[in-house]
Amino acid sequence: MTSGEDAAHKAAQIRYFEETPKPRMVPADTPYLNRHVDEIVAFAGARPGERILEVGCGMGRYTLLLASRGLAVEGLDLSSVLLDRLTVFAGDRFRIPVHTGDVAAPDPALAGRFDLVLGLFALHHMKDLTACFRGMAGLIRPGGRVVFLEPNALNPLYYVQILVTPGMTWEGDGGMAKMRRGVVLGAMARAGLVRTDLRRFGFFPPVLANRPWGGRLERRIEAFPPLRPVLPFQLFRGERP
Repeated sequence: MTSGEDAAHKAAQIRYFEETPKPRMVPADTPYLNRHVDEIVAFAGARPGERILEVGCGMGRYTLLLASRGLAVEGLDLSSVLLDRLTVFAGDRFRIPVHTGDVAAPDPALAGRFDLVLGLFALHHMKDLTACFRGMAGLIRPGGRVVFLEPNALNPLYYVQILVTPGMTWEGDGGMAKMRRGVVLGAMARAGLVRTDLRRFGFFPPVLANRPWGGRLERRIEAFPPLRPVLPFQLFRGERP
């Protein structure tokens, strides 16, 4: 990939998120979103006292839920516009430091400052996964972790979602087709991350997952072995040696 292609991709992503309203990015406190946060926190082994950077944090949809768990989270995003909205949504409840920048070439002042770098539905918007993971590896201390929650490229409903959801486009969200075990874990390994791992979960869309019975039934469905390869959500993890 040339530097021009990379710059064009980043510019397109900024336009995609800044210029078209994205109701699904607005912070909320629902069982569906809380399950996502609980799963990534557990998979990452995140705990209070650690310094955590959420990359691609946008308007703080997950950032605020992470902070509500007592985690010392900071946010990084390409868009200063979205970070300004995050600060507004946080209000007086949380003081969340934010950083505008590219995770593939992060501010040197952030190098080695974090125990954990994580992202939720952000990785599939990144073009050069290996370069991005190298940048993230430089942000964490030895033994630190890089963890992402992403769509499962093997689940066909995501491609239907792009077609029927207003505001979603292939240019903006088509990177979810790269969210496959070999592609993501391979990029982590090329970036020098070790002890890579993957886990899948979930089944229901928000309208069902947010029902009182949704979570209980969903966990039963997840335990059915034939469905595991196409469960909609994937957790990827790697560690810095």
